[in-house]
Amino acid sequence: MGRIIKNLKPYWKTIVIIVLLLILQAVCDLALPQYTSDIIDTGIQNSGVEHVIPEAITASEYEKAQLFMTAQEKEQWISLYQQDNDIYRCKEKSEKKLDEYDSLLVLPLLIVGQMEEADTAQMQQFSMMGAIPDEIVGQVRENTQKTIDTMGDSFVHAMGVSYAVKQDTLAGLDIHSIQTRYLLIAGGKMVVMALLIAVTTILVGLAASKVAAGIGRDMRVSVYKNVMSFSNAEMDKFSTASLITRTTNDIQQIQMVTVLSLRMVAYAPILGIGGIIKVMNTNSGMEWVIAVAVASIMCLVLVLMMIAMPKFKQMQKLVDAVNLVSREILTGLSVIRAFGREKKEEERFDNANKNLTKTMLFTNRVMTFMMPAMTLIMYGINVLIIWVAAHRIDEGVMQVGSMTAFITYTMQIVMSFLMLTMMSIFLPRAIVSANRIDEVLNQQSSIKDKINPKSIKDKKGVVVFDHVHFCYPGAKTDAIEDVSFVAEPGKTTAIIGSTGCGKTTLVNLIPRLYDVTKGSITIDGCDVRDVSMKDLRSEIGYVPQKGILFSGTIASNLRFGKDDASDKDIQEAASIAQATDFIESKEEQYDAHIAQGGTNVSGGQKQRLAIARAIAKNPRVYIFDDSFSALDLKTDAALRKALSEKMKESTMIIVAQRVSTIIYADQILVMDDGKIVGKGTHRELMQNCEVYQQIARSQMSEKELDIEGGKDNEQ
Repeated sequence: MGRIIKNLKPYWKTIVIIVLLLILQAVCDLALPQYTSDIIDTGIQNSGVEHVIPEAITASEYEKAQLFMTAQEKEQWISLYQQDNDIYRCKEKSEKKLDEYDSLLVLPLLIVGQMEEADTAQMQQFSMMGAIPDEIVGQVRENTQKTIDTMGDSFVHAMGVSYAVKQDTLAGLDIHSIQTRYLLIAGGKMVVMALLIAVTTILVGLAASKVAAGIGRDMRVSVYKNVMSFSNAEMDKFSTASLITRTTNDIQQIQMVTVLSLRMVAYAPILGIGGIIKVMNTNSGMEWVIAVAVASIMCLVLVLMMIAMPKFKQMQKLVDAVNLVSREILTGLSVIRAFGREKKEEERFDNANKNLTKTMLFTNRVMTFMMPAMTLIMYGINVLIIWVAAHRIDEGVMQVGSMTAFITYTMQIVMSFLMLTMMSIFLPRAIVSANRIDEVLNQQSSIKDKINPKSIKDKKGVVVFDHVHFCYPGAKTDAIEDVSFVAEPGKTTAIIGSTGCGKTTLVNLIPRLYDVTKGSITIDGCDVRDVSMKDLRSEIGYVPQKGILFSGTIASNLRFGKDDASDKDIQEAASIAQATDFIESKEEQYDAHIAQGGTNVSGGQKQRLAIARAIAKNPRVYIFDDSFSALDLKTDAALRKALSEKMKESTMIIVAQRVSTIIYADQILVMDDGKIVGKGTHRELMQNCEVYQQIARSQMSEKELDIEGGKDNEQ
């Protein structure tokens, strides 16, 4: 979770805007239930009249209203109205002041209204008396106050509004128009609120998507940069299939959760807290219902997460497995067909796919219980609210509109918790993905530049191995043991030996694809570990055992090691590598398209282009790791001859399986089980190295092995 939160820091300004928009949306969302309540209680039940104080009242009723008022109340009552012939009209327009007068005058007005409805004769008698004795006024007010105390404020207010409606009607006001106007205004406000909600939802969705997309981009860049710094040891630790999954699927999981977090998780507490405040303000006495709802939801989510979380951890590893099998099948499709293994490979893919499917089905089935259970809880809470509220309405302490508002607020609070619980479906997998990405980002390369690297001043290309040992990470024995030799400019150093004897490992130590375990390797007197990798590798032209080309053109591949290589440079490199004939046979020549992985050229053509790429770089040291194996003998001989003529000042290190490729090398190193068991020219080794003799005689006849005769044969 820390990784997800950490990624949000660069986008804090956008997140602040999102939070402000969510607050605006929550305010609008929380205002709608109150408008609904007002429409029911005020607009429908009270005919659109909001205050106990009548808007207009006849002169006779104006006098009656004062019968049970105290002196202070009479003073306030008289100050409220202005006489217009036989009608008194309220001159106070401030809603705040009117609310205060409602609270002050509701008691005497309720007494008058109840007496008029209950006993008209008695009311006429009190009116004829003009002034009622203080004892009677006090007794009536005391009895009425006791009755009011047993009722809720909203119910008392509704009774007072009924009196105001009656007086407005007697005064000739059009109550129907008042009601219509109130409903239109309230409905218009709700429409405006709904539009604001729609606009904020769109803006929040847009901003959240931009933030999530930016985080996805940043994480892919970070992962890519870190992976590019990995040595072969780190690449061996993380499989290629796993790195692809982490860079795509895992980051996609985090991107999706980021959108949901900014849109839902950030909104849920705002809506929930606002809903709780609104519920507390209703004074309904049913707050315990919300506690029941929240506790039920939390218990449900906790149980589901305990069941599903272990499976979420397995899921990403199973995605790796599917990716690995798919990649192997697609890469080795021709081999699979050649050996008739289609059915077996289909079964292997099917097994990996089924394992992932079973795990995903299990987690999805567990999570499918969430929505029905949530729906059951929500409707159960609705029933509970209506049942409790019905009794309170029957007791006269709650109104229908208040019940409706309470239900809506409760559902909003429950929905806010539901939003958080919905994240429980995505968050566990995203946390697993974040941890997997952290593993890559926190993995430091075992091969690093020194803080103050040295620079190679006298660049000649002298490579010296001084008692070099190397052991692969986790291995018990050395792959390279006590190797010492010198490769000089203008000379060819060849390395030969049986398969698995350490030839490729040896040359991989020069460009620091691995670092030596013991001993040292120097180029022009500088230890390769003391030189920056950029400077070191700029001195080396490396042709790997497997020729790898990149999608683009022939020219772009030849310029891979040197972007500013001229057309003449790449043409010369192609000529030396014996690639000119097949390049010029293509219609676009050097602009001919190269497919991904070089699948549209043959193995020999791919090797020649890989060799030309290294030559075009024009380095001091050339490393050919079994780079001539796919070439026929004639092309091999022509290429080596061109190399010896054109690269007279460069150091050449050739790893080969064929004796014919290295027979004329200035120095041949014979390796066996990670050690050098022979060193010298072909003639010397044929005399004193048994391993070399066995290799040579297994490949060539005695006549061909005669170096002088061999020269004639090659010519």
